[in-house]
Amino acid sequence: MVQYNEGITPPRPMVDADSLPFWKVLQETKQLHFQRCGDCKELMHPPRPVCHKCHSFNMEWVPTTGKGKIYSYVVYHRPVHPAFKVPYEVVLVELDEGVRIVSNMIDCEPDEIYIGMPVEVVIDQVFEDLPLPKFKRQNT
Repeated sequence: MVQYNEGITPPRPMVDADSLPFWKVLQETKQLHFQRCGDCKELMHPPRPVCHKCHSFNMEWVPTTGKGKIYSYVVYHRPVHPAFKVPYEVVLVELDEGVRIVSNMIDCEPDEIYIGMPVEVVIDQVFEDLPLPKFKRQNT
């Protein structure tokens, strides 16, 4: 479970012209959305200006169920930034829609995580202007 050291600001995600709409819709709706091609309907993440499948510029934002499974993960035992308490994990979650996203868990220790673990998104308002999508165990 990712935790922060008190008094040290965690690093902010890089926000650029391509990813700004992702962060804006997350802040406004508190729900995870992904880009979808308006032509071939391919879902994609991270955001980009053009569809990687059909090369269309006709992109739209659609909500997700926020549910998925741990596809892979890594546990850090040395901090890569002074804000992070160790150990902590970084997970690669494959959402039910087939899109994968890198994030953290909020409700379990690193040794409790396993490949295939059912999870669901939680919107964590880490910064006043920028929430982060994180995950918790899925209620079954």
